[in-house]
Amino acid sequence: MDGSYPTDPDEYFTQVAAGLDGLADVPDAVLFEVVTRDGACMLLHRLDLEPEWTGDDLTDRELAARICAGCPVRRECLELELRTSGEETLGVWGALPAEDVRALYPVWRSRRRRRGGHIGDGPGVAGGGQR
Repeated sequence: MDGSYPTDPDEYFTQVAAGLDGLADVPDAVLFEVVTRDGACMLLHRLDLEPEWTGDDLTDRELAARICAGCPVRRECLELELRTSGEETLGVWGALPAEDVRALYPVWRSRRRRRGGHIGDGPGVAGGGQR
């Protein structure tokens, strides 16, 4: 972790996981449809466009911030990735680099299990997003 969290990392991941609670009962297939239809990264892919580059070397976090800024489905994207790949994730999902998604996963899973919410149908069921 690079220490750039708005609060301490444990509190940050707890807040992010809590922000996903409202998606607990949304089926994986619905999340997949929403993310692939409305995701900023998917729009770039469908239109065969590349993000605007500055010529600077960008970290995953910086690239994610650039592509995901204003994306209407960041939470759905992150929820889907937590369900389908969790601690095995690669790439950038919901504006978070894989390192952060992997750190978030146990916090999210614990919250979801305590609340009896949907954890997902397993790896590879829904897929999608930017890897």
